[in-house]
Amino acid sequence: MANHKSALKRIRQTEKKTEINRYQHKTTRNAIRNLRAETDKKAAEASLPGISGMVDKLAKKNVIHKNKASNLKSRLTKFVAGL
Repeated sequence: MANHKSALKRIRQTEKKTEINRYQHKTTRNAIRNLRAETDKKAAEASLPGISGMVDKLAKKNVIHKNKASNLKSRLTKFVAGL
């Protein structure tokens, strides 16, 4: 267990940020899954910019790697273009 006040505070902050990151990552994964299940091209095109922004935010905060974010956005764009 931590012995210093600063270490205890760091533990509290880390738990809070971990919870936020987990929520945002799961929300993004669900949005990607819903986009891949979409059959209507107009609806898919409308939701693609929002999902790309979500992926970019995760990469910016190092929740996912920047190359993974790039690959996800590329594959989703190709999927929407192919509908």
